[in-house]
Amino acid sequence: MDATHFDLIIVGAGTAGLPCAIEAAAAGSRVLLIEKDSVIGGTLQVSGGHMSAAGARRQRSRGIADSVESHFDDIQRISEHTAHRHDLIRLAVENAPAMVDWLEDNGFDFAPETPRIVYGHEPYSAPRTYYGKDEARSTLALFERLLRPHVDSGAVTLRLGTRARRLLVDSGRVVGVETECDGVVLSARGANVVLTTGGFAAAPDLFAEIEGAPLVTAAQKTSTGDGLRMARELGAAIAGQGQYLPTFGGLPAQDDPGRVQWADRPLLVATERPPWEIYVDRHGRRFIAEDDPSIDAKERALARIEGLTFFTVFDDRAVEESANIVVGWSKDELRARAGHRAGVFVAPTLAALAEQAGIAAAGLQVTVARYNQHVSAGVDPDLGRRFLKAPIEQAPFYAMRNHGITLITFAGVDVDGELRVRREDGSIIPGLYAAGEILGAAATMGNSFCGGMLVMPGIVFGRLLGQRLAAARL
Repeated sequence: MDATHFDLIIVGAGTAGLPCAIEAAAAGSRVLLIEKDSVIGGTLQVSGGHMSAAGARRQRSRGIADSVESHFDDIQRISEHTAHRHDLIRLAVENAPAMVDWLEDNGFDFAPETPRIVYGHEPYSAPRTYYGKDEARSTLALFERLLRPHVDSGAVTLRLGTRARRLLVDSGRVVGVETECDGVVLSARGANVVLTTGGFAAAPDLFAEIEGAPLVTAAQKTSTGDGLRMARELGAAIAGQGQYLPTFGGLPAQDDPGRVQWADRPLLVATERPPWEIYVDRHGRRFIAEDDPSIDAKERALARIEGLTFFTVFDDRAVEESANIVVGWSKDELRARAGHRAGVFVAPTLAALAEQAGIAAAGLQVTVARYNQHVSAGVDPDLGRRFLKAPIEQAPFYAMRNHGITLITFAGVDVDGELRVRREDGSIIPGLYAAGEILGAAATMGNSFCGGMLVMPGIVFGRLLGQRLAAARL
């Protein structure tokens, strides 16, 4: 690769990198696309793929009144005005309708119910969330189809299983990338380099340093912050620190306490099922009304809990009479796994349960007794819970250890409004751009989970960079 000079080098073949390569190649650029995994896609392999847009054709055809300004205002409302990068947010929402139309023009396999309002986090005021029939894999399938002709023609050189080691600099400008594949170190040079390497939710060292919170992750294992590390070596600033928010609850993986078993997802959203259980911290204290309909309120309450760890506590009557407590688990499967599955405990008494789970026994017993009084009285003066179906009193008793989960990272490389990477002093690192989760989720949604505001900006920014950098070479 030393002998080859590319118009554009893209590091990371995922949500932002793929559309960047597709657009740049379509405009006549010669592109090198580097991916450390053995396949393309990045988080598109596992993501729900939600994208938000106001004013796309598909929305208008269904008679849905919406506007870019309403979309922007909703982001500010949901983020409680912590989404401060108005320039990047506007760049995303203003170009989002054209992006959805582009997907439609290219035969994207939309889930038929979209656009819709999604209630997994704080909802928008209008149906403007899109995704594919096969979630993000539908997006990946389209990108694979659009990329293939450019690879076949030689316009895009795709290097899989290739890790970027460092950025090459000449006279202060980024001019290429040093890579490694099967132990062989090579370098490639290009007019510009775009970092689209994703976040660092699978990098415990970076996560501890930058987010400053315990890491229990469900992220793609390739999300190790490679692009961020390389950019920092050149003095790139980190933006969005202090904006981290965990996803509310998940069981630890059977063989790795640092990861969650996402398929075994406890149903903790009140709109999914009314909760018979209570939530307690390690001291046995409740910390939020379990039937609070706002998952955002629950996530913010969890962010204040020691170790981002809490326990759902319930009895055998809840197993027998309530809706499924864990996705896909029947009541008999729950009983069979209790005491054997990591993070799932069962005992004949509350004191024994507390000892097994690592909860303060005295605190748990006091809390359960007080909760049972609330059930008897029909009112919860402590936290305002309204669903008070039954006391917790029928042995055996169960507890599930839940962790605040990291799916995405909120901090990332700082860029200007043209997606050029910036140093701590605000100056530009010439020749270096970034798009996608490497920017950090806080760049487009602040301290919140705002539907479709990570995948959509990734695609939009990737497309824009591909178009702009290709045009600049002409």
